[in-house]
Amino acid sequence: MVCRVTTFAFEGVDAQPVDVQVQMTGGQPAFHIVGLPDKAVGESRERVRAAFASLGLALPPKRVIVNLAPADLPKEGSHYDLAIALALLAMMGVIPPDQLEAYAAIGELSLDGALGETLGVLPAAMAAEGMDLQLICPQICGAEAAWAGGSVIGATGLIALINHFTGRAVISPPQPGELATPPAGPDLRDVKGQEGAKRALEIAAAGGHNLLFCGPPGSGKSMLAQRLAGILPPLSARELLEVSQIQSIAGLLERGRLSRRRPFRAPHHSASMAALVGGGIKAKPGEVSLAHHGVLFLDELPEFPATVLDSLRQPLEAGEAVVARANRHVRYPARFQLIAAMNPCRCGGGPGAAASRCAQQYQARLSGPFLDRIDLYYDTPPVTAVDLALPPPSEGSEEVRMRVARARDIQTERLGHMASDTIRSVNADTPLSELEKSAAPDEAGAALLADAASRLQLTARGYSRVLKVARTIADLEGCDGVRRLHIAEALSYRHRPPGMPEPAVSAVHGAAAGSMVS
Repeated sequence: MVCRVTTFAFEGVDAQPVDVQVQMTGGQPAFHIVGLPDKAVGESRERVRAAFASLGLALPPKRVIVNLAPADLPKEGSHYDLAIALALLAMMGVIPPDQLEAYAAIGELSLDGALGETLGVLPAAMAAEGMDLQLICPQICGAEAAWAGGSVIGATGLIALINHFTGRAVISPPQPGELATPPAGPDLRDVKGQEGAKRALEIAAAGGHNLLFCGPPGSGKSMLAQRLAGILPPLSARELLEVSQIQSIAGLLERGRLSRRRPFRAPHHSASMAALVGGGIKAKPGEVSLAHHGVLFLDELPEFPATVLDSLRQPLEAGEAVVARANRHVRYPARFQLIAAMNPCRCGGGPGAAASRCAQQYQARLSGPFLDRIDLYYDTPPVTAVDLALPPPSEGSEEVRMRVARARDIQTERLGHMASDTIRSVNADTPLSELEKSAAPDEAGAALLADAASRLQLTARGYSRVLKVARTIADLEGCDGVRRLHIAEALSYRHRPPGMPEPAVSAVHGAAAGSMVS
C-alpha cells in the first residue's frame, strides 16, 4: 500500500506539483527520502520523527520509504515536512487515507508538531486552486493563501489537522489578508529647482522608460529618483498578484498583507550579480525581480561592477531573469523600470568636469550596449542658494501623478490587447510592429529624426527608443500623432554614445532646441 499527498516544488515563482509517496515494507527499520532531496528536505525525517514523538506517536518498526516524484526534479526547502507527515499519518491509520486525495499540503514542522511560517504559500495556493485541490498550510500563512481564491485550511499544527480529519474539530477557512493602503511617500514639492529633471522624471513615469541622471553631488538626483514611485499609478489586480507571488517566494509578505504601491528597490553598489539578477546556491529572486512592475534605482551607477551592470541587459530587453543551472533554467519575471544616478566623475565634478579626462575614464565604466538601453539621459545642474531660498513648488506628486495616470490610460487603450507576462501596456514595451503605426512622426518630425540618427549614429534600438519617448510626450499632451516638437524633445534626452564627437551632439541639440522654439 502506498499513501500519497500532493505538495509543490518551486521553479522561479511557478509551483510545480510533487507527489509525495510513502510506503512501509519489511526489513531493517529505516527512514529514507528519495527523489533528489537537498539537505533541508533530507532533514525532514528528523523533524517528522520528533513531531510524532511529541504527539505520543511512534513510527512502526519498518522500512519507511518516502519518494518525491517526479524524481528528476530537484527538491529544495523545508516545506515538504507537512506533506510527508500527513502521508505517514495516513499510512499508520491515524487519518483516513481517502480524505487526503483532495488536498495539497505545504508547511514546515517544529519539533513539537506545530507549523511555522513557510515561504511560497501564495504561488502554492494558486497552483492548488488550478488543480481543484484544497491547500493545507500553516495558520500564520492562511491569510496569504486565501488571496488565491481557493479553499484553504490554515492549521496550527499536526494535532489540529488530526482532529479536523477525524471529525473532532473543524478548522475554519482563513480570510484574505489586509490590502494595505500605500503610505504617502516623499513628495516632489521637496525638490526645489531642477524643473527640467522633473519633466524628465514625469516622462519616464508616464511611459515606463529607463532614466539616467548625471550631475554633481547635491544636485538632487537621488531625491528625484526616490519620488518616482509616488507619481506612478497603483498596481492593477493582475500586477498585484504577480508582484505578491515574488514577494511570497522571497519572504517579504507579512501576515498576508498586500499593497498596491509599486515596488521600489535600491541595492547598494556592492551588490553581487546573484543579488541583483538572482541565483545563488539555492536560486532566489534578485533585485530585478523584486522590482517587477516597479522601480529599480541604482545610485552611483559607475561604482557597480561592469559585469553586474551588463548582466542587466537581458532582463531589460526580455522582461525576465534567467538563472542557468547544470540541469535546469530558473526564470523569474523582471519587468522593471530602471532609474540610475551618477556623478560626472569620481571627484564629484564641477564646471567643465564632464569634459575632463577623469570624467571620460569614470564614464567609460559604462558599456555602450548598456547605455543604449536607457531611454532618457538628463544632466542635472548644481542647485544654487537662490533655488533653495525659493518657496516650495506649487505642483507636487499628486498633480504629476494625475497627468501620468491619464497618459497611461491612453496607452492602455492603445496597447492593452498586447499585454502579456513580458509586455506591459506602456510605450517602453511597445513592439516594433505597433510602434510603426502608433508613433510614426509627421513629415517634419521624420526629417529631424533621420538627420539626428545620422549625426548621433543612433543604433536601431536607440532609434526606436526615441520614437517611444516621443510617443509618451505626445500622450502627456493628449495628441493623437507624433510631431516634430515631440521628436525634438525626445532627442534632447538621448545619451551620447561613447566616442561620439562633441560637435555632432551640439548640432543636434541645437536643432532640437530650434524646433522647440518654433
